[in-house]
Amino acid sequence: MDPSPHPLSQFVLKMHSRCDLACDHCYVFEHADQSWRGRPTVVSGEVLDLTARRIAEHARTHRLDTVHVVLHGGEPLLAGRERLRQAAQGLRTALAGVCALDLRIHTNGVTLDEKFCELFAEFDIKVGISLDGDRAANDLHRRYRNGRSSHARVLRAIALLNSPRYRHLFAGLLCTVDLRNDPVTVYDALAELAPPRIDFLLPHATWDDPPPRAPGTPSYGEWLLTVHDRWTAAGRPMGVRVLDSVLRTLRGASSLTESLGLAPVELAVIETDGALEQADSLKTAYDGAPGTGMDVRANSLDEMAVHPGIVARQQGLDGLCGTCRACPVVRSCGGGLYAHRYRSGSGDGAFMNPSVYCADLKQLITGIRDREAQQMPTPHLPLDDVRLDEIASGLGGADAVHLLARHELGVNRELLAAVWRESAHDETGTAAWETLAVLDAEAPESVDAVLAHPYLRPWAQRALHGGEEAGRIAMRGVAELAAAALLRAGRAGTVTVPTGSGVLRLPTLGALVVGEATQAQVIGGADGSFTVRAGKRVHAVGPKSAADPAWLARHRFELPGWAVALEDTDPWRDAHGYPVRERLSSAAAEEWRHDLAAAWEWIRRELPAYAPGLAAGLSVVTPLREASAGADISSAARDAFGAVGIARPGTPETLACLLVHEFQHVKLGAVLDLADLYDPACAQLFYAPWRPDPRPLEGLLQGTYAHIAVVDYWAARRRTADGAEAFDAEVRFARWREQTAEAVDTLAGSGALTALGERFVRAMGETVSTRLTDPVSPDALVSARRTAAHHKGRAAPAGDRSWRHG
Repeated sequence: MDPSPHPLSQFVLKMHSRCDLACDHCYVFEHADQSWRGRPTVVSGEVLDLTARRIAEHARTHRLDTVHVVLHGGEPLLAGRERLRQAAQGLRTALAGVCALDLRIHTNGVTLDEKFCELFAEFDIKVGISLDGDRAANDLHRRYRNGRSSHARVLRAIALLNSPRYRHLFAGLLCTVDLRNDPVTVYDALAELAPPRIDFLLPHATWDDPPPRAPGTPSYGEWLLTVHDRWTAAGRPMGVRVLDSVLRTLRGASSLTESLGLAPVELAVIETDGALEQADSLKTAYDGAPGTGMDVRANSLDEMAVHPGIVARQQGLDGLCGTCRACPVVRSCGGGLYAHRYRSGSGDGAFMNPSVYCADLKQLITGIRDREAQQMPTPHLPLDDVRLDEIASGLGGADAVHLLARHELGVNRELLAAVWRESAHDETGTAAWETLAVLDAEAPESVDAVLAHPYLRPWAQRALHGGEEAGRIAMRGVAELAAAALLRAGRAGTVTVPTGSGVLRLPTLGALVVGEATQAQVIGGADGSFTVRAGKRVHAVGPKSAADPAWLARHRFELPGWAVALEDTDPWRDAHGYPVRERLSSAAAEEWRHDLAAAWEWIRRELPAYAPGLAAGLSVVTPLREASAGADISSAARDAFGAVGIARPGTPETLACLLVHEFQHVKLGAVLDLADLYDPACAQLFYAPWRPDPRPLEGLLQGTYAHIAVVDYWAARRRTADGAEAFDAEVRFARWREQTAEAVDTLAGSGALTALGERFVRAMGETVSTRLTDPVSPDALVSARRTAAHHKGRAAPAGDRSWRHG
């Protein structure tokens, strides 16, 4: 049989076919399909083994990157820890070397305890909990058979998942909408539990058995729009799957749920007896609706994938009725959930109907669409208008840069979570992650200090996309971060860290040479001291111990109003695109300290508007290798907020120029992480006045923004220099202000800027315009234009950052 063009990648594996609650809205037990009555109570080991092999076979055939498996029921916890372990172990073993496994469990939570959580942590099983709101809302449906409330036990389960040890397992909450419940009260009750995601579910219904709509209650669309408004007013603190899906589909992206959007459904259910079935939601249509007549013992998943019921849900627009195809919101709605379209008496067309929630879905989608259209262009920026305009002008005070830094820290946290989620965990990495989670709850400022390290992002990207060595890089990095956070917190404890290239890396602190030792135990002590056991050697490091020559402490300088470190040990510091200097000698570090102090003093005196932002956002200077020709070299990596790379120049004044110039790129990179200033689909190339080759729009934007600082630097040098140096500075000032103004005009006329981008470039232009009014001598102006024409006609020499940017 030919394989389906849409292979299956999502599987619901039924672990237990009974439940310890008696929820009256349950589609498994309370709707039309009653097949549960004839199924085994618990899935057998044989079915688990066959299922794992079938999934691996299917994934290998279709070269899937990831398969998603949900352990389900009934109530899956009733299957017991050993049966759940067997399922997880079987899937992990079968898929090893084939593809990644995203393994989850959906539970009512009433019997969840630490032993279950330890099992889930061992196999990285994410846990979703069903909860319908506060106690009053939850008790409408989710009770024991004797009528007793389940609410308190569910809250206890959620508190366990929210503990630092298990927080990484918490997948979110599932809430079934009941119109009798106040939407704000329900949302607030769920949001108070700080879930990473909330999934609001419409109660399963069909045209034969419509959803309940009590007199005086809102429509389902109104109910969800009220949640949307509350969620948005709170700053959208967590994902809400149905709302996020509407927002995504309105932008043309994919949905996060099968109940919205036109993406093909790639889901199969394996029942406790091994039967291969379609989605459980079909149980609400008629008895036997999910059935396919297939079984894991006799049928492959390739056969399952071409079953007519599966194929019918992979046709996109062609699989919808005429009413849906003609609807203006069909690409967001997608016809709604397949089961909700059922109407008996129409033969083969029983599902070729609009959703029974058609009006509600249209109301929800158009309501969100209209609300988004009415919002300001920057609804989710952490910068207010004043601070955004500060940065757009080319400057940006301490408050504005602190807000950028806070957002970049959030990005780093998300990347770290992604590394953990996507990587295979070993015992050492798991222990380190648990230490990091505890510290994050008890000493968050220490964890923040480590996670704000500029070179966390290059490490995370390598861990996520590093091929065969990615897992090793990920687990070592997690351990390094945990050890550094432990030491910064001054806590007693031990973190075992795998070592690479004979070096133990402690981000933000330094590095220890450990030779051939493959791992090291970092043991926290008091007063900033710590001990490292690596192989047979013990290193004591700290203010009260003798200097250990193996310890390569970070060079950190406390200058007036600015704390800055020289980074010469971190292996990820090569993100700047230039060769980095090896470990500096004490004498070389002292030379750097002297020049940085002099450059900083010059900036504070001559460029005072740049100093507060630089002090707030630039924490690391990475020494680069000097060019043989003596050209000045500097760079800012797009993914290393807070750091610049510089080859030590000949004078402190030149160092001052490189610092303010490169920090412009640091700031703008953070702004571009926050908001789209231009259409990312723009493929047109643009000429910068300072180089002969055309550049992408972002390159021109970066170069123009950075050269605002260059213009101001040469204006300051013009004021402070004498004789020939003063004339040279005047020429450079005249050249750069004209070329920067020309670049602003090119940006403004590009036709590719967003509304926010137009505002940003307009503010840049206003700054440059004020520089154009400063008088310049005719001789300097002629010389400036001659120099500009000369450089525009030839390639920029390697290392000359004054026109390589952009």
